[in-house]
Amino acid sequence: QVQLVESGGGLVQAGGSRRLSCAASGRIFAINTMGWYRQPPGKEREWVATMFNDDKTNYADSVKGRFTISRDNAKSTVYLQMNSLTPEDTAVYYCNVANIFGGNYWGKGTLVTVSS
Repeated sequence: QVQLVESGGGLVQAGGSRRLSCAASGRIFAINTMGWYRQPPGKEREWVATMFNDDKTNYADSVKGRFTISRDNAKSTVYLQMNSLTPEDTAVYYCNVANIFGGNYWGKGTLVTVSS
């Protein structure tokens, strides 16, 4: 099993920045992808960004150029740096890890609220 704990959420003004962290523990080996998803109020969960095990990254069009996913292998932590935030970025942000055995793990989420 893999346990994921997100942190860094909170209230931020439009135009501001926030960095989310996701600390992984447990059987964290053979990781295929690490990523972030979000669920805005009253909407479905949506994909935000993914980092592959070769460090390549993909981003949703809505965050491309504003958000950056990165990781610190020594700390088993993945980050999401969010810049130029808008109220449309308000959501619960979830960390996701998938391994090569088909395991798919989620954190409990951290709320980011962007005020206008």
